[in-house]
Amino acid sequence: MADHNELGKIGEDLAEKHLRHIGYQILHRNWHFGHDELDIIARDGEWLVIVEVKTRTTDHFGEPEMEVKPAKMKAIVRTADAYIQFADFKGETRFDVIGILLGGGKVVLNHIKDAFMARM
Repeated sequence: MADHNELGKIGEDLAEKHLRHIGYQILHRNWHFGHDELDIIARDGEWLVIVEVKTRTTDHFGEPEMEVKPAKMKAIVRTADAYIQFADFKGETRFDVIGILLGGGKVVLNHIKDAFMARM
């Protein structure tokens, strides 16, 4: 079985392929700010889209996309704000979550657009 980092990379590769297939332009992967990281930064038309990818081998403890808890959302928003300032982006931003289950020879991908809102 793949270790945690390898599993995450596999999931991010699958998520990127999915996003490209539906017309997103990938700007960055694994963009760091301090200790925080954004998995995928993309454009969907005029929208800047920050995509968090969660990959699991089983849904025994729930769907992977449900693992994005409030503390993680706060870190994503904080890091996205740093990216927006870095890139001098002036448009609308959206937060998507992609949950991926890899197991039993199957891949199940669930893409939740506008999964959460930035709280000020």
